[in-house]
Amino acid sequence: MKIKSGYIMREVADNYVVVPTGQATVDFNGMITLNETGAFLWEQLAEEKNLEELVENFTKEYDVDEATARKDIMEFVEKLKDADLIDC
Repeated sequence: MKIKSGYIMREVADNYVVVPTGQATVDFNGMITLNETGAFLWEQLAEEKNLEELVENFTKEYDVDEATARKDIMEFVEKLKDADLIDC
């Protein structure tokens, strides 16, 4: 999985926002706000990662068990898929 090109994440006043750039503005009109863990996953997905790599990196970064991390990551990835922001 990997974030599609044409989207950037920026930190704005202790919040993280994702906005489209270039041609992506035609396909996606708006912005997405992320919390800290969402921003971490977004950064991970800037490079090709599979679910196992995401879970491993997430549990190293945050004090969360593997089952909870996997569930939360899968929900996050589904939202990105629904918005057509990632290539699987």
